[in-house]
Amino acid sequence: MGVVRLIGFAVAGLALCAASAAVKADVVVIVAVSSPVKALARNQVADIFLGKTSRFPGGGQAIPIDLREDSPTRDEFYTTFTGKSAAQLKAHWSKIIFTGRGQPPQAVSSGAEVKKRLAENPGTIGYIDAQELDGSVRALLLDPQ
Repeated sequence: MGVVRLIGFAVAGLALCAASAAVKADVVVIVAVSSPVKALARNQVADIFLGKTSRFPGGGQAIPIDLREDSPTRDEFYTTFTGKSAAQLKAHWSKIIFTGRGQPPQAVSSGAEVKKRLAENPGTIGYIDAQELDGSVRALLLDPQ
């Protein structure tokens, strides 16, 4: 009976892994078409979204636009670019807010809303699922750093 139970757990684990892989979003970091920013290092993207800097490398203001906390694309973005889980991200911002050093990025409900905000202000930066990419925004080239 123990072997049957172990096999059941293994099958359940594989099913969960397959399900999570299917949910995984292919995330792209985007800016307005009119933005002078063409490329950023991964750590520069992380610094902007974690409130460590409010400027692009060229000196222009960087305003991050986030997706809502329940977004799989958001989870994938933060895991990929910052190495932080949703719980770690919440703890990070709680500390920053408590010490008065900043506020988290404004969150919007969809990739379409992210693109709309970028079109309104060339100083913004956001991320969306790659399937939502179109000519209204520009995907950044990302240096591997």
